[in-house]
Amino acid sequence: MDRSRLIPLVENIEETRVLVIGDAMLDRFVNGAVERISPEAPIPVLRVTSETSMPGGAGNVVRNLAALGARVTFIAVCGDDAPGRELADALSGDARIDADLYTDPSRPTTIKVRYLAGNQQMMRADWEADQAIDTKTADAMLRAATADIGTYGAVVLSDYDKGVLSEGRARVIIEAARAAGVPVIVDPKGDGYERYHGATLITPNRKELEQAAGKAASDGDAICAAARDLIAEHGLSGMLVTRSADGMTLVSDAGDIHHLAAETREVFDVSGAGDTVVAAVAAMLASGAGTKDAACVANTAAGIVVAKVGTAVCHAAELVAALHHKDLSDAEAKVLTDTQALERISRWQRQGLKVGFTNGCFDLLHPGHVSLLAQARAACDRLIVGLNSDASVKRLKGEERPVQNEAARSAVLASLASVDMVVIFAEDTPFELIERLHPDVLVKGADYTVEQVVGADLVTGWGGEVVLAQLKDGFSTTATIARLNKNKS
Repeated sequence: MDRSRLIPLVENIEETRVLVIGDAMLDRFVNGAVERISPEAPIPVLRVTSETSMPGGAGNVVRNLAALGARVTFIAVCGDDAPGRELADALSGDARIDADLYTDPSRPTTIKVRYLAGNQQMMRADWEADQAIDTKTADAMLRAATADIGTYGAVVLSDYDKGVLSEGRARVIIEAARAAGVPVIVDPKGDGYERYHGATLITPNRKELEQAAGKAASDGDAICAAARDLIAEHGLSGMLVTRSADGMTLVSDAGDIHHLAAETREVFDVSGAGDTVVAAVAAMLASGAGTKDAACVANTAAGIVVAKVGTAVCHAAELVAALHHKDLSDAEAKVLTDTQALERISRWQRQGLKVGFTNGCFDLLHPGHVSLLAQARAACDRLIVGLNSDASVKRLKGEERPVQNEAARSAVLASLASVDMVVIFAEDTPFELIERLHPDVLVKGADYTVEQVVGADLVTGWGGEVVLAQLKDGFSTTATIARLNKNKS
């Protein structure tokens, strides 16, 4: 299949609105290194180096939809506590997300803490409640979920069995959406699929399918048989079964079956991959795609996200690149946004790789630049180049510069083997970018002293190092342009 024909639909996701209702939670990742065994018990001691938090559960579906470009309304319940406020703050930081979080003082906000040494998850600890949601809170949430349901391109029910979609609420939302002609995608939990009666598409993994069907589904034929039974029993339009390394199987109510092979790539972490699938399917259906095409795109998105560490998301740019007929490793283009860069840097650093940073205008690439970049790459395992934007170069170098625009300059830099990532920044100096990316090594030419290097105090402050590279004499972009102008005159 020519997957590139789906790119316009991916690009149209920016015009869509998606409603997500489900169980919100806070995902925490405690990262560190294991260097010894505890003298108190035969267990590893994790020396903690960093801790990060982000929306999880249904919140991760919301993050994935926003990363794909959709505008998302999120309806959920959290506790009246610090983690609930942290969750609300995290969601409010994205202009594409309108989070309507209802507070139930009788319940704590669900928290899942994962402890990782490098890329290896050692343990997970959960804080959660299983009591029913307060009736007043549940009624208010349900009214909000159904009030304007016809204005959305798709509805997602992300069920983690924490109470938001129980007691018939999922069924009410599905019936309201069907009456309005809006597709409903369900990420299910448990064996009671009667609560999802009438949904457009349900997305269990193989284990969840077996639990719901009450029988084994060990191969393709058994999966299809179990899916058909549940589709018929619960009035579903289709089922997309995620099968981990075996890909996905799409079964429709008409009996059509499509097997999608897993996208082959290095797998670092499958946490949240199911949320990515649900988000991609919903976004594509809202964009006007058919179910088969939506499943194809979701399969590609899942292949991208499992190569990232933690509860990660798939960005629209990554998806578009992958849908062009490129190998997925090539699809990870070197020219990245800040957000994409942070995800990849986090992965590199968790692998124990030393991340370096250098910057410049790189208007007309010459041997001096090449030498600087080669020395910078030799000082680290992965090299990021911060590239001044066109507006920034114009302010620094004058109205006639740059000679090449930022797209051309970044493409040339990205083609060099010494460069692993290019990030364009709009400020006059890279100080803010360095602060955001947190590199281990900062490289600049030896025509500066360490004290003069922008960001040197930041990098040394968090334990990094500053390297001054030897300059190759006789090369200058400004001098080259002057010679060209002289020759023209």
